[in-house]
Amino acid sequence: MYRTMISCNTMISCNTMISCRTMISCSLFILGLVSGPAQAANTFQVKDNAGKYADVITPDGKPILRYMYERDTSDDSRTFDTAKVFAHVLADDGKTTLTKGAGGKFPHHRGIFIGWNKLKQGGKSHDLWHVRNTVQKHREFDETAATDKGANLTALIDWIGVDGKPVLEEKRTYTVTSQDDAYSVIDFTSTLTATQGDVELNGDPEHAGVQFRPSQQVAENKSAAYTFHKDGIDPTKDRDLPWVAESFQLGDDWWSVQHMNHPSNPEGARWSAYRDYGRFGPFTVVKIADGESVTFRYRFRVTKGKSQDRKQLQASFDQYTQTDR
Repeated sequence: MYRTMISCNTMISCNTMISCRTMISCSLFILGLVSGPAQAANTFQVKDNAGKYADVITPDGKPILRYMYERDTSDDSRTFDTAKVFAHVLADDGKTTLTKGAGGKFPHHRGIFIGWNKLKQGGKSHDLWHVRNTVQKHREFDETAATDKGANLTALIDWIGVDGKPVLEEKRTYTVTSQDDAYSVIDFTSTLTATQGDVELNGDPEHAGVQFRPSQQVAENKSAAYTFHKDGIDPTKDRDLPWVAESFQLGDDWWSVQHMNHPSNPEGARWSAYRDYGRFGPFTVVKIADGESVTFRYRFRVTKGKSQDRKQLQASFDQYTQTDR
């Protein structure tokens, strides 16, 4: 893997140096980088497939989270399919996505994503949920980092409105952490900044907020089932739920995702957590003054099998809220 850090031109120039001493030195240098994976095997990695997606790769060499950011306007279909950045969660085979991408039932639902269908700015309403005449456009990576405990990637994203101009700037971070009692723990942080005047984030629980959408298979087998933090919860009425867990079936396997709402988030969140195809998450109405920002923080704790019991889920939430990230 480390060989890719050296360009072909550099390798050729080393091997064609006229000094034997220099040539041997270069060869040993390259050999050292090639053998580097023996040490790197115990660490996470972030690998960018330029212009398309970036993977967070586990120490065993399998991608576990894929940040999808390609923008292709070659035709109407590709324009829509690449109008929203999002993250896939990959299963333990490193190939199957637990989440849905473009296409399928409600093609604008994609992986772990964020959006509002009634974003008001400049006297206009901008639908940055369905993204039919708007776009969330990846601008650049702000930071990527990886250790033996996990990895994170941070991207700057422009939210483009109906008139083709930016209405918000987003700084989004996906952080993947290794934990013994979970398949994967993914922290999602989004800071939205109003750069072109006051903004209101509005909509409804079915068409706004920070959402998780499982694979299209779940829409076909209707296996999604939900667990709440206590008995008697009605997500259509109760607000500011601390967390909701969902189980769903893919092939012969069951998976679970606990979606956690950090207490620092804006208040008044209403949850969609009842659809049999599995999209779920909270939605909040927020006003952002020109030049100001608001930050949303959520954790997605992914486990294999059906949901753990409520006591275990609550303990995981308590751990999250006690961690200052």
